[in-house]
Amino acid sequence: MQEDCTGIVFCLNDPAASYFTFLALARETHAAGLRVGCSTNGYFTESALASLIPSLDFVNIGLKGSSDERYRECGAKSADPVFRNIRTLHEGGVHVEVSAMYINGADEEILEAARRVAEVSPDIPLQVMQFVPFGDAAPGLEPTIRESEHITDRLRTILRFVYLFNSPGTEYLTTICPVCGTAVIEREFYGPMGCRTTASLAGGRCPCGWQAPVRGSINDQQYTEYGMLGGYRTTRAIEMAHAILVTLGIRDDQELGSVLGDIIREDLIRGMHDRIQQIDSWLGLIEDLAARAGREGEGRGLIAFIRERVDRIAAGSALAKTRPRVYYSMGYPLFALNAERFETNLVEAAGGTCVNKRIERKGKPGVNISATELNDLNPEYMFISGFLSSPASDYLHYCTTHGIETDAVRAGRLFNIPAGWDFGSPRWILRFMCIANTIHPEIFSFDLEHEQREFYRRFYGITSGTIVTNRDFPRPMVGTSKNLSGERVRQQ
Repeated sequence: MQEDCTGIVFCLNDPAASYFTFLALARETHAAGLRVGCSTNGYFTESALASLIPSLDFVNIGLKGSSDERYRECGAKSADPVFRNIRTLHEGGVHVEVSAMYINGADEEILEAARRVAEVSPDIPLQVMQFVPFGDAAPGLEPTIRESEHITDRLRTILRFVYLFNSPGTEYLTTICPVCGTAVIEREFYGPMGCRTTASLAGGRCPCGWQAPVRGSINDQQYTEYGMLGGYRTTRAIEMAHAILVTLGIRDDQELGSVLGDIIREDLIRGMHDRIQQIDSWLGLIEDLAARAGREGEGRGLIAFIRERVDRIAAGSALAKTRPRVYYSMGYPLFALNAERFETNLVEAAGGTCVNKRIERKGKPGVNISATELNDLNPEYMFISGFLSSPASDYLHYCTTHGIETDAVRAGRLFNIPAGWDFGSPRWILRFMCIANTIHPEIFSFDLEHEQREFYRRFYGITSGTIVTNRDFPRPMVGTSKNLSGERVRQQ
């Protein structure tokens, strides 16, 4: 209330796991005249849910799928209680939305989930979450953004309001009038599993008279979170610290937990966002964590490995006769990374001019821009982030269907950064060498396959296994596609 909030949402801790805490908070919040909501797996008993409903305004049910088999994989007996509870919440006057993970090849699982939700109401919104592999999950389980858009189209034949998350640059976050096709509420990607409203018609009403079924007001002001604080950003910061500690040779879970606990207690996370945007401060973070973990020698070894290559790139880029214009995107071409991001700073340090720095708007981790804006920036090279990425062929298809005509598109200079090299891990040094090779091949010729093997051997103790080979590294696209000017573009 002191911060003029309109309500409280439980987003990370499922109320099913902290039921009495949430119930007490919800009752007090309602008594204060504020709204209450939560994200939950929806696996409640009927009596537990009945006690919650009077103090609950809105809920997002995270579906694990639609089948009993899928729910048994997650430790539950069946899917039935969840779909029963969706009906109970909806009929109890709670605003209900559902979300479901889309895993490559599991089309029927999510389609059947939509059918079961539609039996309650076809107006219940569905958020499709494009699966992102972590841990031991196979990379092939991640669908492309384009594949995820195709499943979204199919889902929209079952439910009226289906949106695609985890897909930077997608147009499938917009609420479209079903009568005349007008965009009523427009949104953009805002960090993993999030979005924010960028434009809306007054009250969510289309000029043709159709009214979007929204509750409450549509805020025309955007709130920008800073740093690593808040929700998934906090867990992401912990993952970054974990990634550094592992390269320092700390593999024991108990030791890792002890160091990470100290980091959280001492509030080191608060300033981490600024420290990972520049090369020197990144190295300073490694030094700091190494000292906290009692691994100063290992820290010096990692820093020396990175510094030697950074210095070689600095010396080489100083000899560059030109500084090519470079654009760094995530997902689709029209989602531009923020100007101050580490990726854009690496481009500049490698001897390029990152055109993202001319974009004044900010998002998380970037913003949507128009095709006109991108054409005016006219980059000579376009990089695709390795996180929440698109294949270069899909990327080119988007360019040709959205009027993107840059020097990079005409020359086929569209490049994927290998997954895992983008941010959050000392492996960024591999990406830095990759960028340098790409934009200044006349100066740099790092053997990236050798560099990768050496990094994994020294800092992960890995001497065998699947790695990205030289033939897989970025090079101009080859194939048979045409760009908008009619020239043949080489597509890979």
